[in-house]
Amino acid sequence: MATSRQHQEAHGIGQTEEQLNNQAQAAVTIQGESELDQEVIAAANREDSELDEVTDAD
Repeated sequence: MATSRQHQEAHGIGQTEEQLNNQAQAAVTIQGESELDQEVIAAANREDSELDEVTDAD
C-alpha cells in the first residue's frame, strides 16, 4: 500500500506544479511579463556571462 500512496502523492505534486505553471502563464498573458522577469530571461539566454569568464580562467 505504501507504494500506491507514494505514487498518489507524487501524482498530486505533479498536478499542483502544473496548475501553478498554468496560473503563472495566465498571469503573463493577462498582465505581461514584469521587467524583472524579462531581465532574468534575457540573462539566462545570454551566451557569454561573467561566470563563463571565471570558469574559462581555469
